[in-house]
Formats: sequence, structure tokens, C-alpha cells
Amino acid sequence: MAFHSWLLVITFVLSMGFHCELAGARGHRQLLQSLEATNDGVCTAVVSPQGYECQEYEVKTQDGYILTMHRIPQGRGGGSPGKRQPVLLQHGLLMDGLTWLLNPPQQSLAFVLADNGFDVWITHGRGTRWSRRHESLDASNPAYWAWSWDELASYDLPATVGFVFQKTGQKLHYVGHSMGTLTALSAFSEGKLVNMIKSAALLSPVAYLTYMATPIGAAAASAFSGEVRTNHYLLLIYLRPVLPVGTQFLESVCAMPEVNCYDFMASLTGPNCCLNYSTVDIFLKYELEPTSVRTLVHFSQTFRRGVIAKYDYESSMGNMAAYGESSPPEYHMSNIPHDLPLLLSYGGGDMLSDVKDVQLLLNDLSNHDADKLVAQLVKEYAHMDFVMAVNAKQLVYDGLIAFFNKHS
Repeated sequence: MAFHSWLLVITFVLSMGFHCELAGARGHRQLLQSLEATNDGVCTAVVSPQGYECQEYEVKTQDGYILTMHRIPQGRGGGSPGKRQPVLLQHGLLMDGLTWLLNPPQQSLAFVLADNGFDVWITHGRGTRWSRRHESLDASNPAYWAWSWDELASYDLPATVGFVFQKTGQKLHYVGHSMGTLTALSAFSEGKLVNMIKSAALLSPVAYLTYMATPIGAAAASAFSGEVRTNHYLLLIYLRPVLPVGTQFLESVCAMPEVNCYDFMASLTGPNCCLNYSTVDIFLKYELEPTSVRTLVHFSQTFRRGVIAKYDYESSMGNMAAYGESSPPEYHMSNIPHDLPLLLSYGGGDMLSDVKDVQLLLNDLSNHDADKLVAQLVKEYAHMDFVMAVNAKQLVYDGLIAFFNKHS
């Protein structure tokens, strides 16, 4: 069956599975749907109609990518005057900044933070819907996609964090989910950003992938084991297949006996406990975003080799040209400054960020100052619960806010 048919089946099943939406949730869903119907931006379609002030900015990276950021400077009620502590929200792989806005305001982290007195900044990574421009390259040019998550750590984060730091005149708190944790940890391990960061909250932290058990994740790592050698500048891959490479890859993955594409979310992330099916419907229809194939190859390398290292060009010559050495340098998590406040919140049912892999990361952080490192295990949560669960405010976000307030 073609993969677009799988998505139609998934969407139908999910949309039939939830009949008890609150009026507020139904209204928020309609706002998100207007993004597709009207081509309105995030501020116009999603944030402002909820009663929040919203601002949009452009940030250019050192390697020429033009990124969009959205800012919610205060809560719905306005709040007291004066400087608010900035918080930057960084999404994960195959997502964009809507990650933090998919649920109604009382459940979405961006709105919850704004209503609790924070100045909220939302990023959209290179190649995603609102950040698909470059100073000289068009997205139809394969050279536009010549990056992995190394470049996100080396260029995107310094650009966005630096912009918020300069604009507000304050150090900021950082929230990352999934790949948004890996890029931050990698940057921190090289001493980057730490002079502009007050603390970091890492949701579903991804570093090691040794024990990754998700069927689609493991199948993808296997599928990219040959490093897709035809062109290291490979075109983007869509989960909503637009190009043949996306369709063919996903059809091959879904044909594997261990993968159940009828239950796509669980096959991808593990058994999430607490998602609103209406939100999942929106996610599958509108939120799956493209990435570079090189990024997927890079994750495959991390999974197979058991170390966190820069992208391997699979030749001494390629690595020498990029790094000045024949093998890609490793990111040493133990080099993260021991006094940088870190909160790691991870799920017992997460098959992408397995508990044992998180423990490997915590072992690397064993010399961290005891009062600057908090590890929270939410036993019932899987990967997407941390950004989409209906009870995430009570189980995760309230503690995250208390952590930020402690280190402000």
C-alpha cells in the first residue's frame, strides 16, 4: 500500500478515536487547521486569536540560512510590567515550532510559560515550513540540504540563542525536545552558548541511541546503514511523501514485519500514554516536517556505533577536509560545564530515548554539581507525551517552571 494511503488510514482511525473534545480544544484545532487553509502565519492563525501578543523575527545563521522565530512576550492577561525572563523553545526532528502550540493554551508549554511570567521565543529549524530560505540557495537545490544535526548545533543554535540574548539583554532558559536536546548538549560540550544560558530543560533527552527500540527508528537506522552513497547532498525527505525518495523509503520501512504503520505514532516513538487524539490528528496532517537525509544518516551512525560524534563522511579524505583528522571528532558530554543547571525529564515508555540511554548520559554527567542536575523519570510517558500529553503541565511543566525560577 502506498504510504499516503497509510496516512489516510491513520488519520481516519485517530479522528474516530476521540469524541469528547472540550470546546476550547475544538476551537484551537480549527485555528491550527487554518494554517493549511489560509497560509496564515503562526502569529495570525494560532497565537493572536488566543489572546496573546505575538511577534515574528528573522535570524540569519553564519552559513546563510534564514530562520523564523516567534515570540510571545507575555501572558494572555498581560501581567506586571518589567523585564521577563526569556525562554527559548527548540523542537525536535521532523517537527517545527508548532510542537509547543499543538494543544490548547492551558496544555501547551509555550502558552503555559507565557502565562507564568516568561518571555517565550519559539524557533523553527532550517528546512521547516517557516525557515526554508537561504541568502543564496533555493530549497530546490540539493546543496541547500547539505547539513546534519552538527550544523544545527554549530550554526542554528548560536544564531537563535545569540539573537534572543542580544534582543533582551538577558541570559535565557532553554527548553529542548528530542533532537533539540542533542544539539544543545553537543554545543554545551564544546563550550558554546553556555555564557548566554541560565539553565536548560531537556525533554526526552537524546544523546546515546544504543538501546533505541522503536521499530521505525531501528528500521530507519538499518535502511541508512549504507550511508545512501549516491549523493552526500541528498534532497529532503518528507513523511508526507512529495518526492520519490520519501515514498520509497517509507514504503520499505512499513513493509518490515516488525513495523506497524497502522499505529504510526507508537511505532515511531513508543506507546504514548496521554495524547489527545485530536492533537495527534493535527500532528500527522500538518506538523510532520522535512529534514535532510544527511541528518538521518547521522542518527544512523550514532545508533550503530554507540558514540556521539560528528558526521562521518565515510572516507579519510572527506573527514580530513571537514575536521582535519581521518575520523570524526566525538562530542564528550562530560565536558559540559559542571555548574550549568540541567533538568532531564524522560519517559519510562520512550523507545527513542530509552531509559538505559539516558542513564549513559547521566553517567557522563556524574561530576555535575549535585544542586545543578535534576533527573525526572515519568514512568508512563513515551517520547511525544512530553510535548503533547494533556497532563504534561501537571507532570512536567510545573516542575520545569519551578526549576527555571530557582535558577533565575
